[in-house]
Parts: sequence; C-alpha cells; structure tokens
Amino acid sequence: MQTLARTLTERQRSTLRTGLVAGTLASIASTAALMLCGRREAGSMVAPTNATSHWLWGDQAFDVRRSTLKHTALGYATHHASAIFWALIYGWLHASRHPAQSAPAALASAGAATALACAVDYTIIPHRLRPGFEHHLSKRSLAVVYGLFAVGLAAGCLLAQRRTAHE
Repeated sequence: MQTLARTLTERQRSTLRTGLVAGTLASIASTAALMLCGRREAGSMVAPTNATSHWLWGDQAFDVRRSTLKHTALGYATHHASAIFWALIYGWLHASRHPAQSAPAALASAGAATALACAVDYTIIPHRLRPGFEHHLSKRSLAVVYGLFAVGLAAGCLLAQRRTAHE
C-alpha cells in the first residue's frame, strides 16, 4: 500500500502544506488579537475564545470569563480548525499560482480570503456556528482580529512557499 505522501500530487502537497502552516499562523495571530482585545474590552483575555465554544455549549459559553478546559480548549480548537479550513482553501488557490507570490501579493490575496471568511462567518453561517467573538468585541476589534488572521495567512503562505522552493 502506498503512503499518503506518495499518492498526493505536488499541487496537493503544496496545498496541504500551505493550509496547515498558514492556518496555524493565522490561528495564533488572531488568537493573540482576541486575547488582547478581550482583555481591553471584556475584561477577560479568554472570553472571546470561550465564546467560540457556544456551538456545543450554547449561549452560556458567552458568560464564561475564566480559562476552562470545557470552554477555552474547545473554543481554541474550534477556532484553529476553522483557520485550517480557510487556509486550505487559500492554499488551494495559491498552489495554482506560478511564479511564487511576492509578500504584498500574498497579503492582498490573504486579505481577500479573510474578507470572504468574515462575510461567510457573519452572513451565511447560522447563529449557532458563528465565531461568537462579536459578543465580547467591538467591530473595530473584530477588524483587528481578522486583519491579523490575514497577516498570519500571508506569512504562512510565504513560509510554506519558501520551504517548497528549497525542496
């Protein structure tokens, strides 16, 4: 039986690598913004992340302001999985671009992907599956969170692209 690495095409490997690296960096960068904005606006660094767990725990998750395994870990895991999902889409689109993107081009395309993610999050997705950040943060802070998400996507894309070039 062939290994997964052998059965994937180069484009699929590139998409997967970009999605995992970019999604992880986008998740970390946006979570840092959630923590800082949450501390300033909600008086809790973890309240915005806890709110993300409302898909499972219901609206009571919006009231949890301390770090808990039940809310904080699930909230972060949910946010991280969502970041990977959007980064895989971004990575798939990026993998078809040759030659490699410049930093400004990567940031522009990451900004477009992030704008799409935000629009889907707050218009198409049912209330129960929305991020929940909006229950603790102003629109200005949400813009910061999504902005850093885009920066993380672009940085991850460039990092994955650099690694691919060295292989």
